[in-house]
Amino acid sequence: MKLRIVRSKNEILELSPNERIGHLAIGPSNVDFLSLMTRCPHLRAIQVPPSCHKTMSKAITFFPEMREIELLEGDVWGYGKDIDEYFIVYEEMKPEIEAVIASGASIGEDASQIAKRTGLASDQIEFIASSKAAA
Repeated sequence: MKLRIVRSKNEILELSPNERIGHLAIGPSNVDFLSLMTRCPHLRAIQVPPSCHKTMSKAITFFPEMREIELLEGDVWGYGKDIDEYFIVYEEMKPEIEAVIASGASIGEDASQIAKRTGLASDQIEFIASSKAAA
């Protein structure tokens, strides 16, 4: 699973229309969300840093909701700011998440523990788990 990292407003216009999950490393405006969703019609989730998530208006949250796009809160750790376009959720992390789903345990309780071991945000883990459960 690849998470496309968007570092500038100009970068939104250069994205592939096939992107599925994006991380906005910028302070997104209403226009940025609309541009992203227009440019990438197959988007399933948008992640924003906690600092941006706290200051977002209710109006911004309605845009993804209308298109059934999940709005996630979290940081992306360990990517090179000038090198990597994607943060990759490695295959080694998925079995641990799938084991939680198979056990029937509440993903919310286990997400924080998995987050500490994998470096993923709790919202990312819950999104991956819900995607796997729905698949």
